[in-house]
Amino acid sequence: MTLMQNVRKAHFIGIGGVGMSAVAKLLKDAGVEVTGSDEAVYLPVSEFLAVRTPYAAANIPADADLIVIGKNAKLIPETNPEVAAALASGVRVASFPEVLAELVRGKKVLLVAGSYGKSTCAALLAHCLERAGLEPSYFIGASPITPESPAKFGSGEYFVIEGDEYPSSNTDPRSKFLHFKPLHALITPLAHDHFNVFPTPESYLKPFADLVPLVSKGLVVATSGALSGEFLKHLARPVVMYGEGGEYTATDIRWGERTRFTLIRKGQTLCELETSLLGEHNIENIVGVAALAFSQKLLSAEELARGVASFKGVRRRMDRRSEGTSIPIYEGFGSSKEKLQNAIAAMKRHFPERRLVVVFEPHTFSWRQSKALPWYDDAFAGAAEVVVYCPPEDGKTTELTTEEIVKRISASGVEAYGFTDTQALLKEFGAALAKNEAVLLSSSGAMGGLIEEIPKLAEEKFPA
Repeated sequence: MTLMQNVRKAHFIGIGGVGMSAVAKLLKDAGVEVTGSDEAVYLPVSEFLAVRTPYAAANIPADADLIVIGKNAKLIPETNPEVAAALASGVRVASFPEVLAELVRGKKVLLVAGSYGKSTCAALLAHCLERAGLEPSYFIGASPITPESPAKFGSGEYFVIEGDEYPSSNTDPRSKFLHFKPLHALITPLAHDHFNVFPTPESYLKPFADLVPLVSKGLVVATSGALSGEFLKHLARPVVMYGEGGEYTATDIRWGERTRFTLIRKGQTLCELETSLLGEHNIENIVGVAALAFSQKLLSAEELARGVASFKGVRRRMDRRSEGTSIPIYEGFGSSKEKLQNAIAAMKRHFPERRLVVVFEPHTFSWRQSKALPWYDDAFAGAAEVVVYCPPEDGKTTELTTEEIVKRISASGVEAYGFTDTQALLKEFGAALAKNEAVLLSSSGAMGGLIEEIPKLAEEKFPA
């Protein structure tokens, strides 16, 4: 690997991002000395690196061989002195997908892409391969519970990569996953997302169409998703489909604390699977991984079943926030309408007798643009109450006010309340919390600390 041979010291600007920190870990594991900077220190990166704060030109080591700059909007030379110094230094500057593309050379890349479910699918695939003794390498764009790390160099031939359609950097508009040349690819459900980058459904699907010819062998695609049918319609190569109407599906689902179901291919039983994950969408994720594993002969039925049964999921993807309260409190990543609806459906499926309260932060641009207002008409269907938290200042362009969002949700028949102050929210939420409720925390941001504080409040009021 050229990069590995030539780079002894690398510096990451904006290292707190999940993708940036995961690539930094891969470099560090490979023997490269790594430094990094960001506005603040984040987990898990702070566990294995000393992060320099704030941004400053002096953060860049004089003997750096490589500088990696993240995609954050604040990482531009006009306003960031560290980025300006990096670009003027003469040192090689790269995006993390460029670095990752060099790191995977010589490996058989298994790419997982799509609008939602890709973090869970990538983590599950890596975990199953690891449990089967295949020693995979992997890069996961989230924080998995299993495997124990979002990134690892393994001695085996496979490298699992979660691929993202978002631009590579502020100077490279290519979708991140277009840097890789995968052997096989799993494309999870597709739905229009990232409106600030892809204003139309057609522009959103284009990078996925550009990805197809880069896949040298197996292509596995979900049938569900608002845009999946359109994507499949234009494919001019063999494809394995999973989900309703596809080759691989789930049947005889027995819901419970541990859900069991039968995996079938074209009507023929393949194996019985058991999982602790919640919701229909996670059954679909498991079927997608199974479709890739079986169609490309990566795993046996026994190896897949063992991996699925022991897989604990990904943080922020329907993981229980506390075992110390009798109130079920789960966090579901809420970066899009589809992800929110899947999380609500999972809560209703597993806790049908409980009144569902959703604490929601419209964190991404997709939720805060004016043309997304109709989303709020049915996004919270199934919830009894929605508590909307909008930070007073988050440094982002917000087209919708808290009042507009709350009014639109209320008009749909769901009780809704808005807050910009976390302490006021906690006070009222704590007073109203009832023993027959379940709580879903939904955001792609930090939610002002509510993700940590609400479980504590429930533990005090309704201990397990």
